[in-house]
Amino acid sequence: MNLMLIVVNFMFFSGVVVFSSTRKHLLLTLFSLEFLVLVLFLLMNLVMIIFGFEMFFLLLFLIFTVCEGALGLGILVNMIRNHGNDLLSSLSVLSW
Repeated sequence: MNLMLIVVNFMFFSGVVVFSSTRKHLLLTLFSLEFLVLVLFLLMNLVMIIFGFEMFFLLLFLIFTVCEGALGLGILVNMIRNHGNDLLSSLSVLSW
């Protein structure tokens, strides 16, 4: 179990590094956010199994995760329709 927590921590911190280093495309940023959410889901699942808690909270977490993903995809589609690409450098505060 200790090895599993080390692996999950490594996955989380590698996801944070990828999220903080991707500054070119919005799609890569959204992918890294979804990876972080999946790692957090795995970590919460492990903690709830270890301590014997109910799994109802995981269902609520997945509902909010789906809402976050749909919102991100909506922003991505809107950005591609308006700007023609998903480059973050094509955004400015004045264009919103």
